[in-house]
Amino acid sequence: MAQKTTFAMTMTAPRVLEPADIPLPDIADDRALLRLEACGICGTDCEQFETGMRVPMPHIPGHEPLGIIEDIGDGAAKRWNVDVGDRVAVETLLACHICKRCLVGEYHLCANRQVYSTIPVAHEHGLWGAYANHMVLDNRTILHKMDKSIPAQIAVMYNPLGAGFRWAVEIPNTRYGDSILIIGPGQRGLAAVIAAKSVGAKTIIVTGLEADHAKLELAKLYGATHVIDVENENFRDRIKEITAGEGVDTVLDVAPNATSTVVDAMNAARVGGTIVMAGVKGYKPVPKFISDKVVFKELRILGAFGVTTSGYRKAIDLIHSGEVPLEKMHTHDFAVRDAELAIRTLGREIPGEESIHSCLIPET
Repeated sequence: MAQKTTFAMTMTAPRVLEPADIPLPDIADDRALLRLEACGICGTDCEQFETGMRVPMPHIPGHEPLGIIEDIGDGAAKRWNVDVGDRVAVETLLACHICKRCLVGEYHLCANRQVYSTIPVAHEHGLWGAYANHMVLDNRTILHKMDKSIPAQIAVMYNPLGAGFRWAVEIPNTRYGDSILIIGPGQRGLAAVIAAKSVGAKTIIVTGLEADHAKLELAKLYGATHVIDVENENFRDRIKEITAGEGVDTVLDVAPNATSTVVDAMNAARVGGTIVMAGVKGYKPVPKFISDKVVFKELRILGAFGVTTSGYRKAIDLIHSGEVPLEKMHTHDFAVRDAELAIRTLGREIPGEESIHSCLIPET
């Protein structure tokens, strides 16, 4: 009898995705087979598509999986407390759970970490990414059960929403009455608005470009008290006006590639304020970075790498509550075989299309 296969899109070179049929392996006692319902697409997918991110080729991209347990080993079922038919959200990071960082609770900084979507097809079974109909869940995976009644396009938002809670609330310790500036109105910037609003932030400012008009309007729907079009308004004057010259308690920079936003963040933060850096800049230096401002304003500058369990749980609780109209953020569905189109749409390469949140939906 021929071995069963599953469909996947494999990355064979930068900007090259090719279809492939990957054999489905026998599932070991400590693993599970996930039938994918959706895979979220974000800016990291664009970067991976454009550069390959130094990941060995070929590999299956896709690091925001949502799916149904189709097969599971007895040991895995006991450890994860899940069974065949359960819907799960999958944490993308695979930590060793034995290194020093893991043992002190910082598993996202694991010295031996791997990440779904960055492991080559040649390694073991090959099903390490979510641009596919199935993927294998490694025994290091952290899973979260989710209600199957929620549309997959909404449930899969657990990842960007988790980032919003961790980056905008947990890391800077945002509290009731605080002010926060969010630089960048993409899906994680919007998620940060939702998270900050949920803990009672009094002033929520979001910046974007003229092309981000729809996203800035959505930010207001989700709780932003002010939005700034930095191409048509004076950023520094508006911050002074909104904060009565004091500056904001926290700045969250989620703008990718742009280095000027780092200087903007330093200027906008109040004395003793906090800056959270989450938007990667491609290892580019920051012009006009004056370190004395950090000293004399006594700023805290914190990095934000990935999402951890507490952020995911807050995100999933929010999704389950149904209190926020998350469907307003979702703009596009794509078939798995159209992954390239999904990425190019998010990257504004398709005229007339503006993607905010999109996902791949496997064909049934």
